[in-house]
Amino acid sequence: MLQWLRALVFWIGFAASTVVFGLLVAPLALPFGWHGRYRALSQWTRFNVWWLGVTCGLRHRVHGAANLLQPQAAIVMAKHQSAWETLALQQILPPQVWVLKRELMRIPFFGWAIGIVDPVPVDRKAGRRALDALVEAGTERLRRGLWVVLFPEGTRVAPGERGRYRIGGAVLAARSGHPVVPVAHNSGSFWPRRSLAKTPGTIDVVIGPPIPTQGREPEAILADVENWIETEVARLERRV
Repeated sequence: MLQWLRALVFWIGFAASTVVFGLLVAPLALPFGWHGRYRALSQWTRFNVWWLGVTCGLRHRVHGAANLLQPQAAIVMAKHQSAWETLALQQILPPQVWVLKRELMRIPFFGWAIGIVDPVPVDRKAGRRALDALVEAGTERLRRGLWVVLFPEGTRVAPGERGRYRIGGAVLAARSGHPVVPVAHNSGSFWPRRSLAKTPGTIDVVIGPPIPTQGREPEAILADVENWIETEVARLERRV
């Protein structure tokens, strides 16, 4: 019961901060350049990651942070087990944009705020046109020095399960020539999907070595990404 109450307090703070940032901070940040807007809105994620620790006793530690020291922007492909990584990775990774479902841009407050930092919205019903749009927009962001973050499985997957890895991120990597940095974690063991309660503890996040992409086929890149992520996730889950 206590975990449910603590989680409820967290969500109240999360909702309140989303309204404040969506209605006040985002409009005030509009006149500034991309990095100014990004710094302003990143305080929302910093607050909520901190608030999660205060209310639910859920924190994290990062392994392999040196792999983020790349000479050029990279494409991050991460495991997706809960809503936690959508918050924490914004704090852990270099300045970034996210590949996300176009519908998320329509969410009041949240969608309004995230729209000012140039995400890469994808219309999954558009088929080939969606892939072309992803590659075009993603390459443009990478050329600007912004990291591009996506979940190759496309949706949250429970611990111990594996979703189908989609080819879009690998196509972007192959055509742009930018490296892929894989990310594994065990957030689903502490923040289960479809559950309000959260288990106190420490989530382990592992940043993998960059996977080269120049001159390679998307299928080969995706196979390397999937193998590394799933192997590392299995190792982390055995430790919980």
